[in-house]
Amino acid sequence: MNKGRNWGPIALFTIVGLIAAGIIGFGAYEVHQNGLGWQQRADGISGIVDYRKKDAAMLTRDHKYGALSYKVNPPVGGNHNPNWQRCQGDVYTAQIPSENAVHSLEHGAVWITYKPDLPKAQVDLLKSKVQGNDFMLMSPYPNLDSPISLQAWGFQLKVSSASDKRVDEFIRDLRQNAAMEANTPCSTGNYVTGTGSTPYDLGKPSAPASATAAPATSKSS
Repeated sequence: MNKGRNWGPIALFTIVGLIAAGIIGFGAYEVHQNGLGWQQRADGISGIVDYRKKDAAMLTRDHKYGALSYKVNPPVGGNHNPNWQRCQGDVYTAQIPSENAVHSLEHGAVWITYKPDLPKAQVDLLKSKVQGNDFMLMSPYPNLDSPISLQAWGFQLKVSSASDKRVDEFIRDLRQNAAMEANTPCSTGNYVTGTGSTPYDLGKPSAPASATAAPATSKSS
């Protein structure tokens, strides 16, 4: 009578083979990813919107004082205030002016925004991704249509949870890479740190004394 087949070694070899195939597959994936440019990697993030492709015309870069309107909220680019919002890992606990934040995006910052009623545990997790990291800032954003929205110049990703792995992917692929003014920190120079919805117009020229309109009052950060 034939003896039964010894399934133990067969199962072991099968498991080892599957693990080896997985390692090889992961290695091939990493090689592929490393061969892609930063924008290709960013475009591969599920749910991301690349406005550089979708609506490049809105990504104008003029410096303008005063309140500005944007086609996308939170904005991902466009004309902006001459003064940038400091983005040295800054965690703002109140709304910040979009006009100043957009200038930070131009310098390569990732701006994380969230609903003001986002649970504290979620806010704290976002903080851990921002604090201590240059070219990063975060702030609550009123009337946001998703719990969390991430912005880089020309890119936006909306997610429901701070633990979503795409948050880290967005930061990794776009922080500094998406800069329109590379190697220009937004943690030095003409930055502001104030909060509120009104842009900070530091250095705005005063109107001539003969002008009929009263000169605007500059704010300090």
